[in-house]
Amino acid sequence: MANLPGAIKGLYPETLSPEQLEKLRGFKIQTRITNEKYLRTHKEVALLISGFFREMFLKRPDDIQEFAADYFTDPRLPNKIHMQLIKEKKAA
Repeated sequence: MANLPGAIKGLYPETLSPEQLEKLRGFKIQTRITNEKYLRTHKEVALLISGFFREMFLKRPDDIQEFAADYFTDPRLPNKIHMQLIKEKKAA
C-alpha cells in the first residue's frame, strides 16, 4: 500500500515499522496479562457475566439491550453477587 501524502503513519498495521510492530505486540501481551490478573482478582466480574448470560438464555428476551439495562441496574444484584462470593469461599 502506498503512503498517501499527509497520512498518519500507524493507522494500518501494514504501515508500522518493525520496531512499532514489536512495541505493539509487547503492549498487547502486557494488556492481556494485566486483564487476566484483574479478572483473577475480581471474581465478581465472572459472576456478573455468567449470571447475565444464564438469565438471558433462560428468558430469551426480544430486546437484549433493555434486558441488560434491567439486569445490571437491579438493586438486588450487588447482594446476589456478594452471596455467591461467600458461597464460593465456603465451598473452597
